[in-house]
Amino acid sequence: MTQAQLPAHALVAAELEALEASLAASELHGSLCGFLAGGGAHDRKGWFAAVMADPLLSPPEPDGALDQLYRASAAQLESPDFGFELLLPADGQPVDERGDGLLAWCRGFLGGFGMASGANPPLSEDSQEALADMARIAASDLSYEEPEADAEALEEVAEFVRVAVLLLHSDCVLGPRHRRKLN
Repeated sequence: MTQAQLPAHALVAAELEALEASLAASELHGSLCGFLAGGGAHDRKGWFAAVMADPLLSPPEPDGALDQLYRASAAQLESPDFGFELLLPADGQPVDERGDGLLAWCRGFLGGFGMASGANPPLSEDSQEALADMARIAASDLSYEEPEADAEALEEVAEFVRVAVLLLHSDCVLGPRHRRKLN
């Protein structure tokens, strides 16, 4: 089975800019993943309007970067091989740009997750803790003094966020789905 690949960050950013959407690529991906992890409806045509909280928005162009973003994200979250990825600025970009992208991703995730899961999602203690940690990350003010050490720390935080998303998705989507199959 081949892993669904996210489109390049720059392609998503360019498509958002062409649509005059006031959201960064990383934040949109975080919102989409939060929406899906929180139990939001899988809807290839309606996801963009749902995530942007604007029912009048048209669906993304078929096979465009936003459509690819949705299809890859949904497939990665559902994949049993834990191949989920965050859409962040490329590794070659300055560490401050990548760090800002991660913070925006977390902010987007929290909004999308809250929109889909509601006030009292069925979270385990570990998931509650992970969600609180993501909120602290999203509210962080990063400083960059040692680029090499900062890049390494950023990778560790991104890996934590990646695993937290999978845990939250498991509690809100996979667990309830499994319980329905048993009944």
